[in-house]
Amino acid sequence: MSSYEARFKVWRGDARGGGLEDFTVEVNDGEVVLDIVHRLQATQAPDLAVRWNCKAGKCGSCSAEINGRPRLLCMTRMSVFDRAETITITPLRAFPVIRDLVTDVGFNYEKAREIPAFVPPAGVGPGEYRMFQQDVDRSQEFRKCIECFLCQDTCHVVRDHEENKRAFAGPRFLMRVAELDMHPLDAAAGAGLDRSRAAQDDHGLGYCNITKCCTEVCPEGIRITDNALIPLKERAVDRKYDPLVWLGSKIRRRPGA
Repeated sequence: MSSYEARFKVWRGDARGGGLEDFTVEVNDGEVVLDIVHRLQATQAPDLAVRWNCKAGKCGSCSAEINGRPRLLCMTRMSVFDRAETITITPLRAFPVIRDLVTDVGFNYEKAREIPAFVPPAGVGPGEYRMFQQDVDRSQEFRKCIECFLCQDTCHVVRDHEENKRAFAGPRFLMRVAELDMHPLDAAAGAGLDRSRAAQDDHGLGYCNITKCCTEVCPEGIRITDNALIPLKERAVDRKYDPLVWLGSKIRRRPGA
C-alpha cells in the first residue's frame, strides 16, 4: 500500500468565531476524507469535532464542505484530488456552527414539521393500498433521500440570504411536498389541503429559480429539480392560472353562496 503526505486546512472554532488551521496528514490508497479526519483526531487534533455515524453514505451525518463544495466526508475519495493540492474542509455554510465541523441543522427539522403528513384515503385500511408500479417508481426516487441536507446547504436562497429561511422550506422539503402531491392515494384534497398551492403560498416554492445546484450535490443522485421541483411548479401555476379553477373560486365566493 502506497502513501503520501497531504496538506489540509480545517476550520476550527465555534459560534463565537474561528479560522482555518493547517495540517499535514498521511494518506493511504483507497481512503476517504473521513478517514483523514479520524487520523487527525488520533494524531494531531484530539478535540476536533465532527459528526458521523455509518461511514457508508447512508446516514447523512458527515456533511461538510470540501474545497467549498457540499459533500459527504465518507463518500469523497482522496483519489479525486491532486496530491499536490491543499484540501480545505469547512462546516456547512448555511447553518450555524456549533463547533469545528459540526453545525446546527435544526432549521431542517423545523421545516419538516411544517409539511402536512400523508392523508390516508377514506375506507382503505393499512395493507389495502394499491398503486400502479409506475407511481411507486416515481415516488421511490424521492424516498432515497438520506437527509444529509447538502441540497439545503447549497441552495443559494438560504445559503446567501439568511432572511429567506422563514419563508422557504428548501429543496429537500419541497421535494417532500412534491412526492405527496403526486401520490395517487393521498387524500389531502378531500381534507381541504391543496398541496401545490401550499407549496407556493406556505413553503416558498416561488423562491426557487431551478439552478439545479441541489441536484448536483445529492449523494443519492436524486433528480430533485427535474423530477420534483419543476413538476411542482407546473402544478402550482396550473392551479393558480387555470381559468376554470379561477371561475370556480369566484363562484364559490359569491355573497350568500
